[in-house]
Amino acid sequence: MSQTVNLRQHAEEAWNAEGDASIAHIAPASDRVLEVADGVGLLPGFGNVITFRDDDELVLFDTGNPVTAEISHAAIRAWSDLPLTAAFYSHGHFDHVMGLAPFDAEPGPRTQVIAQERVRDRFERYALTAGYNAVINQRQFQIPDLQWATEYRQPDVTFRDAMTVTRAGFTFDLFHAEGETDDAAVAYVREHRLLLPGDMFIWLAPNCGNPQKVQRFPREWAIALRRMASLGAEIMAPSHGVPIFGADRIEQVLLETAEWLESIVEQTLEMMNAGARLDDIVATVRPPAHLASRSYLAPKYDEPEFIVRNLWRRYGGWYDGNPARLKPATDAELARSVAAMAGGARVVADEALRLLKDGDLRLAAQLAEMATQADPDDADLHVARAEVYAARAEAEESLMAKGVYAWAASESRARAPQESPDAG
Repeated sequence: MSQTVNLRQHAEEAWNAEGDASIAHIAPASDRVLEVADGVGLLPGFGNVITFRDDDELVLFDTGNPVTAEISHAAIRAWSDLPLTAAFYSHGHFDHVMGLAPFDAEPGPRTQVIAQERVRDRFERYALTAGYNAVINQRQFQIPDLQWATEYRQPDVTFRDAMTVTRAGFTFDLFHAEGETDDAAVAYVREHRLLLPGDMFIWLAPNCGNPQKVQRFPREWAIALRRMASLGAEIMAPSHGVPIFGADRIEQVLLETAEWLESIVEQTLEMMNAGARLDDIVATVRPPAHLASRSYLAPKYDEPEFIVRNLWRRYGGWYDGNPARLKPATDAELARSVAAMAGGARVVADEALRLLKDGDLRLAAQLAEMATQADPDDADLHVARAEVYAARAEAEESLMAKGVYAWAASESRARAPQESPDAG
């Protein structure tokens, strides 16, 4: 059976929700490029690499991540030994721009990198906030020793709004989009009616509210999706997950994802314009019920309430409408006051555990957090905090929430009383 048939079968399974093709599934590095179409391949991984070749040159759309760069290089070189003349960045996230080092080490002319112009600004920001990005990505992906780079393979050629490039016998029509990032480059390859959306489609609800990352762009994302849907692509190869084959399916996922985002945007802005507080908006806004069954809109990576908060940040600033939080006491001061009224931090922790047993995980987490803030050196309180956050991590669907809560549970386990080696 050919690689093309295997990939199409995998794509069919993903369409029928028979397997996890989404960004939430951390795909292992592949050692084989799969054929998408004549002269076009896809190297699966956490950050796919889309490959193009003719008789003279090799071109990449996205380059992969630094951890698997050597494996990816070997797989691509098994697919083609032609000179790598050009590489496109779909955007500046590390899992898309960190795979060129083995190619740059080869003899011959250096690969030309093409990207939207804001990628350079992103790399500058990454260098300024390397420590912060290391911490938040350790927490999000549960990788304690993850390091954050301060040097990046800069683009050689950039564009602002649109650009057409012809390489390896293919015509790449590029246009700028804002969505998960402000520096996205979407490509349409005319010869195969092939759409390359980067992370504008990830087989899940859009990563548009990530609580630990910089501004996302829900409204602009929907606009870009509708523009992509108008192209009439026959194949769509995202930078995470398997391709989608068929114009009808591509149009469906793009337009329904746009509708899903637009609904959240419209509801949020309507309540903001009416003077509602952020708390009330988060508690009220819901995505369209008729799209709830779509596997490619499942909130397994990001989730709607985070998108609402991101919209508030985009359009409303950091003040959430509660005057007590404009210039509040510190969290620790508030926690000590509440604990004193309750009869001590352990009483607060006991109430957190009672709420946990009753299934009120949100309030349980707030009280468990308050208890340890009131008396951070009481190791027994950390036992309760670890139990509550472990339960929250287990109950959550999105990778974002799971990562934060699992990390919090680990923090408290490290401070909880340790069993004696002779115990038991």
